[in-house]
Amino acid sequence: MNATLKVLQERGFLKQCSDLEGLSDLMDRERVTFYVGVDPTGKSIHIGHMVPFFAMHHMQNMGHNPIALLGVGTALIGDPSGKSEMRQMLSLEQIQENSRSLKAQIGRVIDFEADGTGQKGRAVMLNNHDWLGPLNYIDFLRDIGSHFSVNRMLTFESYKQRLERGLSFIEFNYQLLQSFDFLTLYREQGCRLQIGGDDQWGNIVAGIELVRRIEGGECFGLTFNLITRSDGHKMGKSEKGAVFLDPEMFSPYDFYQYWRNVNDDDVVKFMKLFTFLPLEEIEGYNSPRVNVNEAKERLAFEQTKIIHGEEEAEKARDAAKAMFGGVGSGEALESLPAVEIEKSLFDEGINVVELFAMTDLCKTNSDARRLITQGGAMVQDQKISDVKQTIDSSWIEEGELILRAGKKRYFRIIITQ
Repeated sequence: MNATLKVLQERGFLKQCSDLEGLSDLMDRERVTFYVGVDPTGKSIHIGHMVPFFAMHHMQNMGHNPIALLGVGTALIGDPSGKSEMRQMLSLEQIQENSRSLKAQIGRVIDFEADGTGQKGRAVMLNNHDWLGPLNYIDFLRDIGSHFSVNRMLTFESYKQRLERGLSFIEFNYQLLQSFDFLTLYREQGCRLQIGGDDQWGNIVAGIELVRRIEGGECFGLTFNLITRSDGHKMGKSEKGAVFLDPEMFSPYDFYQYWRNVNDDDVVKFMKLFTFLPLEEIEGYNSPRVNVNEAKERLAFEQTKIIHGEEEAEKARDAAKAMFGGVGSGEALESLPAVEIEKSLFDEGINVVELFAMTDLCKTNSDARRLITQGGAMVQDQKISDVKQTIDSSWIEEGELILRAGKKRYFRIIITQ
């Protein structure tokens, strides 16, 4: 097996390949240009979306040339793969704004500055609206649609599942457009490989077939495992919802804590997938002599450093250590998620349920009431058991309040005049 594919296999990425032996031979002979697409349907990727980009990082480091394709054109339609219902339709302006955010996030993992003249491959970011936007619908149906069999499309799992709930005609076109992306990248960039999550298998295979039919070219598809946690939950989900990369949507401290609190059985697996640590070093954490909490701290630090930078990773780590020993102080507290509230509100007094609902610890008053009645709420290291408790200015220490939900989730209230 080619050395690059072996790295991906050893790190736990590989799921399916259209022709593993053929792809291995190609990668042995030359630097391969490959792509992964992401539809900018939101302003932030969550960590579950990043698996193909971490694989792309290793492939770039082994000398191959990545294309990160922003699906501005396809996002106007929405991919039915893995979705139980039709996506919300977004305007072109919204999608383009989302694209600007996503480029910065992907750039934390992929090196777009490398020019490909050294050992590291050259990476570029493209926008499929550049060629999908000007398409003439009639010409597209004649030139591209004629190569697709409706019967064949309906055999793919993504369409079969949606047919039971309802599949719109606009979504039915998605596979044609993604296949046209592959054809365009083959023609203009010499792209021979598409990678993605395993839910993209049908779309990838369709693109390979389209290139073969129209250009007679041999292309390949490679998919990666859809990551789940050992408890069966989907990767990238937390008590607060999706683990977004945007620090305004999911703070660096909460991001660190998410990785710090993964199940013991997932630590080494996630180190292989979501860090750039050498495999030899990662395997060392499999030793029974290693404290699993040390391994979790390393995973959390490395992943936070990649996504948010070393400074934010150090601040999150210091804050977590301070909180673990009780209410911390000093610079460590600055990394906690926080909100500013005027002192006048506390002079009058505020119900503790309402206070918790004003933070990221609880989404609603009902969530806050449930947290308190179940014994998981603390203010300034004091347990709160009465949902009628009033929090007033007497609780404030050094201009702030520290709230806690459960053992490990903290929030800082900064008091302003």
